[in-house]
Amino acid sequence: MRFGQAQAKFSDLSMILVSHLHPDHSSDLPGVLWSGRNTRNDTLPIAGPSGNDAAPALNDFLTRLFDPKSGSWEVLSSVVAPGPGVKLDPRVVDVTRQEPTTVYDRDGVKVSAMGIPHGNLPTVAYRVETQGVTVVLSSDQNGTNPRFPDFAKGADILLMHLAIGVNANNPNQALPAVVGSVAQSANPKRLVLSHIGNFDLDAAVTDVKKNYSGPLTIGADLQCTQAK
Repeated sequence: MRFGQAQAKFSDLSMILVSHLHPDHSSDLPGVLWSGRNTRNDTLPIAGPSGNDAAPALNDFLTRLFDPKSGSWEVLSSVVAPGPGVKLDPRVVDVTRQEPTTVYDRDGVKVSAMGIPHGNLPTVAYRVETQGVTVVLSSDQNGTNPRFPDFAKGADILLMHLAIGVNANNPNQALPAVVGSVAQSANPKRLVLSHIGNFDLDAAVTDVKKNYSGPLTIGADLQCTQAK
């Protein structure tokens, strides 16, 4: 819905990036593909995590959704089967790999990916570089990957999730103070806080600022943030 409200065009997409397979991060994929199914007739790269006992790898996830005979959304089987319309080209990111993986590098856009810890569900952060601007999308994480700050180092915009409040007990998510520490180590030109849960936001932001001294924006739907 937000994709459409932002007047974005499916035909303009270079690729789709899936962070992980929790429903709030992946369930809109069929809707986006359905809305744009008649606007392009080419291959569309889609990146996402490798699998484990808790979740399938991206390519298996797509097969389960769109297989022509057994998929949950057989009406969209054209995205993985021969025939007219856009075809998805899965790029599976090995979340156990220590170094970043380049998942896209063409037409002036480079996208790198790195596994980040989010409970037992394979999860990926992305670094997008284009036209002299770098945006790092963290997604859910608990902040314990020591390599992530280097992955995000010097980004024009670092988007991190502030999913839990002060003193929350959730080992899958980074506490506000940890979000601040990670952001301070990465030293972006601006930190954008997103995926905000139901808690005392002012107290959480205060905790973030205890460890992070740079520019900060509270994210909101359809918000525009200048990267330069």
